[in-house]
Amino acid sequence: MKIKTILLIIASCFFINADRHEDIKTEINNVLNKLPAGTRVGMLIYNPLTRDTIYSINHTESMIPASNTKLFTTATALEIMGGGYTLSTQILTDDNDITDGKINGNIYIKGLGNSVFTSEDLTEMSAGLYELGIKKITGNVIGDDTFFDDIYTRDEWIKDENANVKLAPISALVIDRNKTRVRKKRRGRLRTYTVNVTNPPLFAAEQLLEKISELGVEVEGTAEKGETPLTAQLLLEKTIELRELIKMINKNSNNFLAECLFKTIGAVASSKQGNSFYSTQAILTFIEDNGIYSEGTSIVDGSGISRFDQITVGAIVGLLERMYFDIKNFDDYYNSLSIAGVDGTLNERMYNTPAENNFRGKTGTLNGVSSLSGYLVTADGDDLIISIIFEFERGRWNTYRNIQDEIIEILAGW
Repeated sequence: MKIKTILLIIASCFFINADRHEDIKTEINNVLNKLPAGTRVGMLIYNPLTRDTIYSINHTESMIPASNTKLFTTATALEIMGGGYTLSTQILTDDNDITDGKINGNIYIKGLGNSVFTSEDLTEMSAGLYELGIKKITGNVIGDDTFFDDIYTRDEWIKDENANVKLAPISALVIDRNKTRVRKKRRGRLRTYTVNVTNPPLFAAEQLLEKISELGVEVEGTAEKGETPLTAQLLLEKTIELRELIKMINKNSNNFLAECLFKTIGAVASSKQGNSFYSTQAILTFIEDNGIYSEGTSIVDGSGISRFDQITVGAIVGLLERMYFDIKNFDDYYNSLSIAGVDGTLNERMYNTPAENNFRGKTGTLNGVSSLSGYLVTADGDDLIISIIFEFERGRWNTYRNIQDEIIEILAGW
């Protein structure tokens, strides 16, 4: 009798759970019915603990992920380097004895992937040189960005690329995101314009030379582009931890920082030089090594600007599941994502709903593409992984974002 009772309880729980799944599918279908005709949909909703698929449509079809590509870039970086890895900008010298206040030789400013380095940081480091007692430099001031290759634009490394979004040069040595302000005369008036730096290492060397000269340091040589000797002595360094950098990339969907990190991945993974080939291979190896669904996956950049990036929602959910169970890196990864109704690109979305301050995700936007993927806790306390991609020819982005939000809000109250 007891056995029959237990079996009846199990059976009733099964049917109740099945009914709940059917109810949520019906609600989601009702929302999807609002999509304009011709919209291409990829969606997968998955419970990583029970391994239940809550909803699936076209989960193995390749689609344009837009900035959801950054999820792969930042996950691979955490796997290869760890959240505590420091990306740096260094000042070094080939003089082994500076106690006399004079550098008999060159000083070098070397970039090692610190893409957030600013002119204010350079001013601080210049003052630091002066505080070290340096009064004279007999050689040159040399900018070194050889940690990456010198293919600075995505159009150069992606064949037939014709993206609408153009970025400043992607280099290992960066000041102010490789942008500077110039004064030009237009229609008889001097105007200030923000322009891209064309030669990042030379620009950095010129800026350092100017700043230390203003402090009274005598420099006999000139600003040049070159490579730092392996025997050079480190004088000063400015760093950022990877866990802090990926917050800037994922929360605010910063394309420039994502591409710089993309090349850093290649440099660290290959122990050679950061370039698009080594970077792509590192990400694809990460996908393969972790058993993430890879059929139909093509990644050509770190930001997702390229329409040649092709990823399935199945692969995105597989990646998010892999990171969910990564004890070492999950907190850094999770904390890098935008919080619905709170910050980043989700700051004004899902406000005053059960998803607010709950859903953590990454948005993606290109012409005719809207994507959203991340983590959610339901009203019953279940963890869900969600990935939604829409490709469309009709309507505005807000139409598709609102539908994504509505689906997530329904799931949050489930």
